[in-house]
Amino acid sequence: MELNPIPVTTLNGAPTTFGSLSDGKVALVVNVASRCGLAPQYEKLEQLQRTYAERGFTVIGFPSNQFLQELGSSEAIAEYCSATWGVSFPMTEKVRLNGRGAHPLYKELTTVADDEGKAGKVAWNFEKFLVHPDGRVKRFRPRTEPDDPKVVAAIEEWLDIAP
Repeated sequence: MELNPIPVTTLNGAPTTFGSLSDGKVALVVNVASRCGLAPQYEKLEQLQRTYAERGFTVIGFPSNQFLQELGSSEAIAEYCSATWGVSFPMTEKVRLNGRGAHPLYKELTTVADDEGKAGKVAWNFEKFLVHPDGRVKRFRPRTEPDDPKVVAAIEEWLDIAP
């Protein structure tokens, strides 16, 4: 799957591409929402970032109001994530995940099946896609915590084989 050339805009409004944002690293792409009951996952996402960043890993947050649980402005999202969870990983502007207006990255990612063989729409906030620099993708559903042994094992496996 070729995701690198897909355009994205950072939370501070800078245009870039997925490839520039992921910078050749193993990336955990997560659709986030500040007012979701799963928002405490931010803490575990930040812990993954701190634990594995030096080995070539990054979390990338994609805020979305698709489920009506995200703050209104990029500034409010940035302040909430920084002040509440100490988020240091890159974030993008708000995106749509599903439907005709879905962001091009999510149009690609949602073609990937999870461990149960189910592909398709993002089910809820905090769905996770582990992206290898070579284009391989593993999908984890929203209730799978970032520190779940399956997620950690996949990160470590891919870090061991990343270029």
